[in-house]
Amino acid sequence: MTIREFKMPDVGEGLTEAEILKWYVQPGDTVTDGQVVCEVETAKAAVELPIPFDGVVHALLFEEGVTVDVGQVIISVRTEGGDAAAEAPAAVAAPAAAEEAAPAARQPVLVGYGVSEASTKRRPRKAAPAPAVAAQNGTAAPVAPAAPAAPVLPAVPAQPAGERPLAKPPVRKLAKDLGIDLATVVPTGDGGVVTREDVHAAATAAITPQAVPAAAPVAAEVPVPAAAAQAAPVEPGARETRIPVKGVRKVTAQAMVGSAFTAPHVTEFITLDVTRTMKLVQELKDDPDLAGLRINPLLLIAKAVLVAIRRNPDVNASWDEAAQEIVLKHYVNLGIAAATPRGLIVPNIKDAHAKTLGELSESLSSLVATARDGKTSPADMQNGTITITNVGVFGVDTGTPILNPGESAILAVGAIKLQPWVHKGKVKPRQVTTLALSFDHRLIDGELGSKFLADIAAVLEHPRRLITWA
Repeated sequence: MTIREFKMPDVGEGLTEAEILKWYVQPGDTVTDGQVVCEVETAKAAVELPIPFDGVVHALLFEEGVTVDVGQVIISVRTEGGDAAAEAPAAVAAPAAAEEAAPAARQPVLVGYGVSEASTKRRPRKAAPAPAVAAQNGTAAPVAPAAPAAPVLPAVPAQPAGERPLAKPPVRKLAKDLGIDLATVVPTGDGGVVTREDVHAAATAAITPQAVPAAAPVAAEVPVPAAAAQAAPVEPGARETRIPVKGVRKVTAQAMVGSAFTAPHVTEFITLDVTRTMKLVQELKDDPDLAGLRINPLLLIAKAVLVAIRRNPDVNASWDEAAQEIVLKHYVNLGIAAATPRGLIVPNIKDAHAKTLGELSESLSSLVATARDGKTSPADMQNGTITITNVGVFGVDTGTPILNPGESAILAVGAIKLQPWVHKGKVKPRQVTTLALSFDHRLIDGELGSKFLADIAAVLEHPRRLITWA
């Protein structure tokens, strides 16, 4: 028997630490290659970690709630001798001169931003003859005469026989879930590492047209009550309680400070009558063609924002400080600020501008449900362009929102309330709300920002403009 150690992995997001949220195993439990043993929270999201070998749990090195640096051993496992030999440590398998260099110091990245430039070097792979590759990341299969030949990667060797493929734990779990043998996957990552894209490509190549399953129905969104902020138990008579700031909440705070003191914010407000939009929401709910979709005011507000961007495309931009350039975006990744038990996150709907009303509804429902479950991936929070934050759900009339870093504008939607309003020359009770638009004054001047906000309001006052302005 051999004791093997599993270290806190770099989950591929350029982060330096993670908090252990929950252990799924205990000492004495049997584990298998690819089995999820714990859930950790990085500064961006909660991630499940699968263990990369078989054995029996020997010890858990850290308790739940402890923050652990990447590279620290978190669990040890008793394995069979032969299993250990299949993947010997680098110090045994290679001379000291071939040991990996110490990685450069990493810097935490902001919520919604990409990874840092630092990367972790891996041990060099053993030289081995490369077997023929029939198709990119797939097994050989008969090809119809009329079909074009599959692309071949002659410069990328397949996995050497007898050597365990190099892949990060999340990639191993993905391969197991998809039923892909990593030994059959052609790696394209640095140092012969199998990437997530390689696994997806292999899965695609392995599916024949007859075997393609029907699309799974979108799961209905299940409301999840917000958990109270985790704090230490309050002792009788205590005058203060200290709550550690870490994970998503810590990085969000850093991002907001950076945004507030980097981008010159301007906020404008408009109060409007949305009675017609609320009537349309009810009509769409009753429409049998939209049965099963979640229809709410936020859906039409999102659509109004997309229409207003189409009429004012210059608002959809970012500021490149290094190049001193304004980068106009010809796509809209629409961010939706979500309050979760772990803190505020801003996932975004990719290419929202190209979606129909039904597709936008499905994307919103999926985004909200995933955020509430704490399963939002870092990729879902990157490359946003403009964000909506719905403070009205808390009964708030308006606010001055801070831009999500790297974005040009953020729209705060206030509570929709029945109020006295002058309508057709008479004071009547109408559904009224206030919108607040904060924008980066380097990108958007007062005229453009005012036109953009006025167009959003115009669509919500007369929702027929969703058609006439489209």
